[in-house]
Amino acid sequence: MDPKTIAYTLILAFFAIIFIQSGIDKVVDKKGNLSFLFSHLGKVFTRQLILLAFYTVTVLELISGLFFTVGTLQVLVYENKFFGEIGLVTGSFTLLILLFGQRSAKDYDGARTIAIYFIVSIIGLLLA
Repeated sequence: MDPKTIAYTLILAFFAIIFIQSGIDKVVDKKGNLSFLFSHLGKVFTRQLILLAFYTVTVLELISGLFFTVGTLQVLVYENKFFGEIGLVTGSFTLLILLFGQRSAKDYDGARTIAIYFIVSIIGLLLA
């Protein structure tokens, strides 16, 4: 395996961990996550919009995490990048939703973290 493929595979594994953990956390601790979001975003967005975003992001995180996991295995076993690329695109879209929320809430530190993840995702796409 060449260095670009190794870096690409590590990026997929990195995001598989992040997205699956985050999605599962939202499912397991739905009440706590919603409570945080209502207090964090409640001055900017309506309760209904926060709920819609919460469920959308949860589903997208879990789907992206699945694509990242399958993509990692697909690269290792078949040297094919198809599912990893889908994971990077859906994951990037998910990160943009999260970034919009953080910027709207004026949580610039949180937005900075998401921006770093987004940059890594774009690097992954360039390595594909």
